[in-house]
Amino acid sequence: MADARLEVTDALGRRIVPVAKAQFEIGRRETNDLRLAGSEVSRDHAEIAVEGNRFTLRDRNSRYGTFVNGEQVSDRLLVHGDRIRLGRTGGAEMVFLLADTQPPVDRATTTAIGDLRQIAALLEGLRALGSGRVLDDVLALVLDSAIDVSGAERGFIMLAIETPDLEMKLARGRGHTTLSGGSFATSRKIPEEVFRTGEPRMVADLLDGDLANVHMGTVALGIRNVLCVPLRLVRYVDKAENVGADRRIGVLYLDSREKGSLLSGSTRAALETLATEAAVAIENARLYRETMEKARMEQEMRIAAEIQQALLPRAARAAAYFSAAAASLPCRSIGGDFYDYVDMAGGSLGFALGDVAGKGPPAALLSAMMQGMFAAQAATSDGPSQTITRVNLALYRRGIESRFVTLMYGVLDADGRLVYCNAGHNPPLLVRASEVRRLDRGGPIVGLFEGALFEEETVHLSPGDVLVMFSDGISEATSADGEEYGESKILECVQKHLAADPSQILDALIADVRDFTRGAAQGDDITAMVLRYGP
Repeated sequence: MADARLEVTDALGRRIVPVAKAQFEIGRRETNDLRLAGSEVSRDHAEIAVEGNRFTLRDRNSRYGTFVNGEQVSDRLLVHGDRIRLGRTGGAEMVFLLADTQPPVDRATTTAIGDLRQIAALLEGLRALGSGRVLDDVLALVLDSAIDVSGAERGFIMLAIETPDLEMKLARGRGHTTLSGGSFATSRKIPEEVFRTGEPRMVADLLDGDLANVHMGTVALGIRNVLCVPLRLVRYVDKAENVGADRRIGVLYLDSREKGSLLSGSTRAALETLATEAAVAIENARLYRETMEKARMEQEMRIAAEIQQALLPRAARAAAYFSAAAASLPCRSIGGDFYDYVDMAGGSLGFALGDVAGKGPPAALLSAMMQGMFAAQAATSDGPSQTITRVNLALYRRGIESRFVTLMYGVLDADGRLVYCNAGHNPPLLVRASEVRRLDRGGPIVGLFEGALFEEETVHLSPGDVLVMFSDGISEATSADGEEYGESKILECVQKHLAADPSQILDALIADVRDFTRGAAQGDDITAMVLRYGP
C-alpha cells in the first residue's frame, strides 16, 4: 500500500494525518479514524477505501456533502493533490498526499487557517463545556471569547427558548465585565431582524441613511459598528433523508465605537462558526439544567411515595375471628387511594377503603388528610354512618374545590356482626358459599353536600365468608382493546381462589388485572382489600 496522508485544516488547526487502514473512516464520531470538528461535518461523514495503491473516497450519506476539487461526489478515486472538503463552507478541508510531495501553497487557504486558529481554543472550550456546566457559564464564555476575537467593545446574547420572543440573557463588556440591562442601551430592531430571517447583519456605520433615527439610543453612546449573527441549532442526523430545518434559538450581538476587526470578513466567518458551536453548547447547558431539575423532582416524588406508603397500615391483619390483606398500587409515583384498619374498643375491627377524585400529588395530599380525619373520627364515633357524616362535614367545610372522596367503612365484631356504610364507593362483594351480595347501603360521595345523610346496614357473616373491597382502578381497568375488567371478572377470580387465604386471593386478583390490561397503560390507582371471617 502506498504511503498516503491527509493534510487536514479545520477548526482545530492544521495537521498531517496518515491514511493507515484499509477502511479509513472520517467524521465527528469519537470512534472514527479521523475525528473532525466543524458545524457541517456529520458524525459518520466519509471514508477512504484502500485497495493496493488505489484510494477511493466515499460519502457516507452526510448531511452537507463531500466535495473533491469543488465538485460534490459520492464516490471518487483520489489522486495526489486532490482537495477534499467536508460540508459546503463550515466543515473541514483536506489535501490528499502521496509519498513526500507537497501541493502548491494556496494563499487563500493559508489565510483561512490563520483566521480559524484564532478561535480554535475557543471552540475546544465550548466542546469541553458539553452539558456539565450551567447556562450562565456558557453564555459568559461565548460572549467573552467573541469580544476578544472581534475586538468589539460590548456584546449580548438574546435567547428565545421557552417563548417565541427574544429575551436578554447576558450582556458583557471588555475585560470580562457583566453589564446591567440599564447600562446596555440598544435597539432591538437588528437582533429581532436577524432572529427572524436567520441571516447575519453587519452595519458599518449607524449614522448612514435612516439608521440613526431607528437606533438613537445606541448612537447616543457613540456606537457606530454592529455585527449580529443568529444562534442556529444544527440538527445532526444519521441519514440524509432525515434532514430537517435547523432551529434558531437566539442571536449573538456585538458593537463598538471603532471598526477595528469587527467588520472584517474573517471575523464574520469566525463568529458565524462560533455561533453554531455556541448554540449547541447553550442547548446542552439548558438540557442539563432541565435534566437536573427533573432528577430533583423525581427524587422528591420518590420520597413522597415512600412517605405515602408509610402512612398506610401493614397490608395484612389477623385475629382469632378474621384475616385480612390489602394493597394499593398508584398509577403514578403517588396516588389518591387509601385503606386503613382501626382497632375498636371491645376487640372489634374497623376497616375502610377510599378513593380521592383525581391522581398525582393533589390527590395524594387529600388522601393523606382523609386518612387523618378518618382515624380521628372513627375512634370517637358510635358507628360507621356517624363517622362518615363527621368526615363529610369536615371535608366540606375546608372548601377544597372539585375534590371529593368515595369511602367504604365497616366494623366487624367477633360474633360475625358487620355494620357498614358505603359513601358513593364501588359496592364491596360479600362472597358466600351459596350467594354473592353487593354492599351498597350508605349515601353520596364524601365532601359533596354539607347536610348529606348517610345510612348504615347490619349484615351477619358466617365462617368462611369473604368480603372484597376495591377501587374503580380495578373494576374499570381496560385492556388494550378497550374492554373493561368489570365486577364479573372480579367475582370470577375470587370464587376461583375462594379456599385460599386473603393475601393469596388479593395477589391472584391483582395478577389477573395485570394480565387483562397487558399492553395498556395503567389508567388509575389500583387498591383492594380482602377480608375473611372465621378462624
